[in-house]
Amino acid sequence: MVEEGLALAIGGLVAGILAGFLGIGGGTILVPLQVSLGIPPLQAVATSNFSILLTSLAGSIQNWRMGMLDPKRVILLGIPALVTAQGGAILASRLPGYLLLAAFGVLLLSNIYLVELRKTVVAHAQALERPVVAAGSQMPPWLARTLTGGAAGLLAGLFGIGGGIIMVPLQILLLRETLKVAIQTSLGAIVLTATAATLGHAGLGNWMANALGFGDGTIRQNVLWLPGLILGTGGLVGVQISTRTLPKLPDEIVSLLFRTFLAGLSLYVFWQAWQNYQALDNQ
Repeated sequence: MVEEGLALAIGGLVAGILAGFLGIGGGTILVPLQVSLGIPPLQAVATSNFSILLTSLAGSIQNWRMGMLDPKRVILLGIPALVTAQGGAILASRLPGYLLLAAFGVLLLSNIYLVELRKTVVAHAQALERPVVAAGSQMPPWLARTLTGGAAGLLAGLFGIGGGIIMVPLQILLLRETLKVAIQTSLGAIVLTATAATLGHAGLGNWMANALGFGDGTIRQNVLWLPGLILGTGGLVGVQISTRTLPKLPDEIVSLLFRTFLAGLSLYVFWQAWQNYQALDNQ
């Protein structure tokens, strides 16, 4: 029990550091960590959202105090996420664990492409000596923010991530934000997505499904509050370290960290999915 608590605290610390550096909630490491400790995938997703809420809130307060957070940007991204996170939580409760993990791995790999696409667009525009025009820049800003925030909320509820893993590249591609601004805005919006997803996994998602007539009449509470609190406490320390360091790092270093992290973790998640599938097949 002590060893498990220590592992959760260290995992939360690492997740907090990644949250501040990369603008992600940390669920990309929290979910695999919990699964490796024997927590079922659905409960790992639910608990991850709770700890992400604590971590992202601390990091956003720090960014706001340093004058590096625009509340308007955060709200415009967060409002659509409040709705779609409930749908993600409902969908997650109906998927087998191995399929949930495999889809999570595909998500990680797809985001490596999005970051590379952003770099290609910027390099091409600079070579032609024209202002940078991001892919999809003709899209109205309100629609771009709705799609970005909505996608982030869906992924938060479905995979237990804050949603930054999709918000960062989409802000760059659709809204032409700089990498650091996208990271800081993403961390703020994650406060809203994590709140919505936590409520969804705590029973709100089932209640909404029942109210709309396509639920099974039950309300399931999948959040493990104590492990989530331990993870979140470790994250509080980690995010304070990274939010103070991020402004000093070159964009190239931040981008390399982001892509390297996604590539390595996707391999680990696929391995976890395979282990989960084999365990199910042997039953």
